[in-house]
Amino acid sequence: MIKTVAAANAELSRCVAASSTAIFDKPTIAAQPRFAFHPTAGKGDSFLVAGTNGVGTKLNLAFETGIYETIGIDLVAMSVNDIVTSGAKPLFFLDYFATSHLDVDLAEKVIKGIVYGCRQSDCALLGGETAEMPDFYAKGEYDLSGFAVGIVKKDSVIDGKSIVAGDVLIGLPSSGVHSNGFSLVRRVLARTGLSSMDQLPGAAVTFGEALMAPTVIYVKQVLDLIGKGGVKGVAHIIGGGFTDNIPRVFPKGLGAVIYNGSWNVPAVFKWIQQAGNIEDAEMRRTYNMGMGMVLVASQEASRRILEDANGAYTAYHIGEVVNGDGVTYR
Repeated sequence: MIKTVAAANAELSRCVAASSTAIFDKPTIAAQPRFAFHPTAGKGDSFLVAGTNGVGTKLNLAFETGIYETIGIDLVAMSVNDIVTSGAKPLFFLDYFATSHLDVDLAEKVIKGIVYGCRQSDCALLGGETAEMPDFYAKGEYDLSGFAVGIVKKDSVIDGKSIVAGDVLIGLPSSGVHSNGFSLVRRVLARTGLSSMDQLPGAAVTFGEALMAPTVIYVKQVLDLIGKGGVKGVAHIIGGGFTDNIPRVFPKGLGAVIYNGSWNVPAVFKWIQQAGNIEDAEMRRTYNMGMGMVLVASQEASRRILEDANGAYTAYHIGEVVNGDGVTYR
């Protein structure tokens, strides 16, 4: 075991260096998080887009299950999925890892997940900060934050301004709960007396395996679909669910209708709702319900996206844009 922070950081740096590739050689100007634009220095035709996020109380489940290899993927996903909604390609990622006393073996598992998430996002992991704060965190616990910066041409920004009634909502499937709503999940587990090692009803995995499934990183898929034209808006379905996140991309005076039954809701959400006796409205405002990213596309583009989905990827026609406001279900 390496016991000094300097030595431990050197060990982690080797892990990072082995997996990272520099993608630019001039300094850039980042915008203020959580999600913002800034014209890039010397590149007047582009914006830098910056985002920051964490993984919330999903960390508590990581501590309980000992599954540390995937939480780093979640960390990357929460930031890069945010900035890709503007059409931005992630350039680089930075992480912040804070703990009471550094356990290098544990930290290496987390960092490897971050590395893998960056590879999925096709962005560089430039490095980050490791902080030891004795007595601030409980033994064996840690906290994570992530910061991503991307770039998008000014004439290619996805801002939702061209969305009109009749446009189509296309859902891209999630892997499960992703990284939001875990405080409620843990309350439901405690109420039922079940543990993360118990079998999830209706599935071939345990609760821990289902809940710790890493957040899907949609970067390559979304950028590919945007590049083919016709995508007018993109909503990352995080805290706030469909209810809060989809209307954010609409111009004033427009709302959404979601088609009930247009996709199969994963077993984990059905169990949470039934075991917690949670109303539909609260579930839809808290969880992604199986759709982690929603695209708003013209009818012509939506037909192409849904036709191309056969085999290459999975996408669902989950609703439409209507005159009005908010999100309704039918």
